[in-house]
Amino acid sequence: MPRLFVALDLPEDIKRSLEPLGQGLGDVRWLGAEQQHLTVRFLGQLDNGCAREVADALALVPGVPFDLRLKGLGHFPLRGEPRVMWVGVEKSLELQRLKRRIDRALDQAGLSPDARKFAPHVTIGRVRGPLSSTRLGSYLMRHSLYRSESFPVSSFHLYSSWPGPEGADYQVEASYELLPGLEE
Repeated sequence: MPRLFVALDLPEDIKRSLEPLGQGLGDVRWLGAEQQHLTVRFLGQLDNGCAREVADALALVPGVPFDLRLKGLGHFPLRGEPRVMWVGVEKSLELQRLKRRIDRALDQAGLSPDARKFAPHVTIGRVRGPLSSTRLGSYLMRHSLYRSESFPVSSFHLYSSWPGPEGADYQVEASYELLPGLEE
């Protein structure tokens, strides 16, 4: 059974702007463009009936297109040995509104509320082994001014994630357009 999540896709030019960040850190598996997205809500494994209810509930989420910009870099966890390298997102009220609307729809579909605080980011690498703190600090400083061009967000997607030898394979299960005039 696949894992499901709700995410925003990134335009190809934005994914290309992330390529130079994927080097110079040591034992990290850098994610390819096909694996880069901005997760809005992780759902986990759901049976087919529940997955259909989720897909139907997401179709009712209102929202309008907005612009977004990626900014800065970091890692999770914030303390201790890094496991994930990420690029952050410039503060966006529109993204926060969309997240709340998606959460509300999923809550009404019977899913448990998301216990984690929303920290919008794009995962760019998965750390496979210990990193030198000096090397990590140097990498973060070297790329600290990263800032993408602004890009339009006009849809969000329900994805499935299938584990594979080179990382997960993601498939879009359903897409939902954000339409002008369809605010709450």
